[in-house]
Amino acid sequence: MVLKLSTKKDRLKINADITEAHTLHQSGMNKHAVYKTHDVDLSEDLVQVTFLKTLLYLRRGGKIHLMRAFLNHILNDLITDEYRKRKPVSLDALLEKGLEVGVDDTERLINTFDGKKVVGLIDQLPVKYRVIMSMRYIQNLTFKQMSLLTGKTPNTLAVQSHRGLKKLRAIEKTKTLSSS
Repeated sequence: MVLKLSTKKDRLKINADITEAHTLHQSGMNKHAVYKTHDVDLSEDLVQVTFLKTLLYLRRGGKIHLMRAFLNHILNDLITDEYRKRKPVSLDALLEKGLEVGVDDTERLINTFDGKKVVGLIDQLPVKYRVIMSMRYIQNLTFKQMSLLTGKTPNTLAVQSHRGLKKLRAIEKTKTLSSS
């Protein structure tokens, strides 16, 4: 697209306006963009694109009443567009920024020890509850699956499971009291 201006005088006036605006507002706009983007190079690019867009707008015959407000509006739109872009993140870049990749097995180990403790407590339950609790918490069966295996209703199994949990808590409480 070729832009034609009516006179050379108009072009000179527009160039002078943009140059003056750049001199007056460029520093403050750079600071604002750095504050928003946290990237000096990107912010400088955004500010330059802002002035370029403004120049093109004026050359197309656009009117600007308040130059600073117009420039800030364009800059903020460009910053918003930059935020909305999906950016791929490199693992190397994350490592350079200080990301430490590691595996924390603490929670898994605690769960393993707690699981072994619970299995030992289940063995102390009466047979009626031991079978239900083993199926439910060791084999991870649903009440419906347990019902098919035992011939009892899912509701009966849920009640027995709840009672078995109460008995487990009571056994654990007595062990805790006796060990202290």
